[in-house]
Amino acid sequence: MSESQVYFDWLDYLVFGAMLLLSALIGVYFAFFATKKQNTTAEYLMGGKTMGMFPISMSLIASYVSGISLLGLPAEMYTYGTQLWTIVLSEWIVSLTIAIVYLPVFYNLQITSTYEYLRLRFNQNVRLLGSVIFIIKMLLYIPIVIYVPALAFSQVTGVNLHMITPIVCIVCIFYTTLGGLKAVVWTDALQTILMYFGVIFVLAYGTCRLGGIGEVLRINKEGDRLDFFIMDIDPTIRHTFWSTVFGNYFSWLASCSVNQAMIQRCLALSSLKRARITIFIMAAGIFIIVSLCCYTGLVIYATFASCDPLTTKAIRKSDQLLPYFVMTITGSIPALPGIFMSGVFSAALSSMSTGLNSLCGVIFEDLIRPAYNKPISEKTASFIMKVIVVITGAICVALVFLVEHMGALIQAGKSLAGITAGSLLGLFTMGLFMPWINATGALVGGITSTLLVGWISLGTQAAMLRGEIVVMPKPVSVAGCANNFTLATTPTPDVIVEFDRSGTFFLYRVSYLYYTLIGMLVCIMTGSIITYFTRPNEPAMVHRDLLTPVIHRWLPPQDVHCRRPRLTQHDIELHAREMEHLRARSIHLKEDTGRETEYVTQRTNNFS
Repeated sequence: MSESQVYFDWLDYLVFGAMLLLSALIGVYFAFFATKKQNTTAEYLMGGKTMGMFPISMSLIASYVSGISLLGLPAEMYTYGTQLWTIVLSEWIVSLTIAIVYLPVFYNLQITSTYEYLRLRFNQNVRLLGSVIFIIKMLLYIPIVIYVPALAFSQVTGVNLHMITPIVCIVCIFYTTLGGLKAVVWTDALQTILMYFGVIFVLAYGTCRLGGIGEVLRINKEGDRLDFFIMDIDPTIRHTFWSTVFGNYFSWLASCSVNQAMIQRCLALSSLKRARITIFIMAAGIFIIVSLCCYTGLVIYATFASCDPLTTKAIRKSDQLLPYFVMTITGSIPALPGIFMSGVFSAALSSMSTGLNSLCGVIFEDLIRPAYNKPISEKTASFIMKVIVVITGAICVALVFLVEHMGALIQAGKSLAGITAGSLLGLFTMGLFMPWINATGALVGGITSTLLVGWISLGTQAAMLRGEIVVMPKPVSVAGCANNFTLATTPTPDVIVEFDRSGTFFLYRVSYLYYTLIGMLVCIMTGSIITYFTRPNEPAMVHRDLLTPVIHRWLPPQDVHCRRPRLTQHDIELHAREMEHLRARSIHLKEDTGRETEYVTQRTNNFS
């Protein structure tokens, strides 16, 4: 920590506290004061299917841009250059794919859990596999999402990490438990606005201070930071144009198209058309915020081009570059650091609340409901789901302290998404596009893919820890530092070799952006081979509702004996309740009609 480090003052704490209080109040409002209470599964998980496009779009943006992105992207630009910025190009193609291929199927089936599709298309075991993979992924992802901004917060405030983490997490668990999806979505909307405001303000001030965008770009060009078109097709280079656009396309597709959080929000809208519009608003929002974060990285480099804070030991890790920049440059402006940290924590809170709400949906719909033989009343269901949110939230808080003691786990956590994403994308792709794939093929394919990519990911982390894989950062300078700082310099070669290729196993050297693609291909190929030897499905016997509309024209005519996807237990219960409601109304009407007839007869008798 540098001597001149500026800490939070009372105004910053006030702004940060106000953000937490507002988030909690939204939960209280939807639990106690809203016209529709959060006491049915449809209201708690789907917002009663009456949500507006604005809050859902904001919620989706907030869910996909976590605190890791807000702090990690500027650090990436500063350390390794701008090649990763091109990931925004694949986001548009992903949105188009979701709107045309995936969404119509899920919307048509109107399912509460994405993994319910796997049961309808394959069987209960495949659904269970999908659900378990998702639960593991979220329980490992949420603690990292909370830990990264908490680390930044403790740096800019001096507040102990162990104190801030439980406070913030308790507020998040509180409003997620009480208010259900509506509270999560509206707090996300508030937090997204804060996130944009914080980033834009810091970025604009930093740019003006340096003398405009032209000057920022000039300094970055001189510092060799502007790399957008590294066209090398070698898959072992960490970031190239192909890995960031093509490899990332599959990562994003898995994150968005078959993710419980995404589908749950899209189904909370009243029509497919509105859901499609929302997806494109989300794509635009993510495009803007990722670009803003990347540009912030350029502003940070331009500010510290002649005095690198990592080399001078002002900070310990590159993830702390942005908070350090905010406190150094804007610390003197009242409330600005508070607004900025509220933005970073907002991104983390929204990712956590979304994760908890979708985890709750999957655990309840896929694990608890099928285990019950008799129907669950809405009151019991609502209570069970609230208990699930509290328990999973508490587990995540405990895991945050575990993450802190395992430095390599953060890096492992980033690749971890690829372990589960590839197999899930493979399972859904086989289900939607390949009607001949049977349940055995899907199950074996999913398990094989998860194990293989898990082995590659963990093997890569181990190789990096052993120093066998070296990722070369861009050159930095300390020539302009105030105190005479001397550094042993080593001559850098003209061509920087990204990885030390000294006999390390090839798959360990493959760029992490290809993990999802590898996982998906392994899942599909294994599934196809197993299906071939275990009696494939008859395509005419797989119902069209379970297949994407894109392939309908190439399919044989549907067999007359092919049954529609069976109603889920949830649908049966809802249907039973509606019938009961109708019966009660008809009895009520009959009673009213009987009274009217009696009254008319009495009047006629009196008249005669």
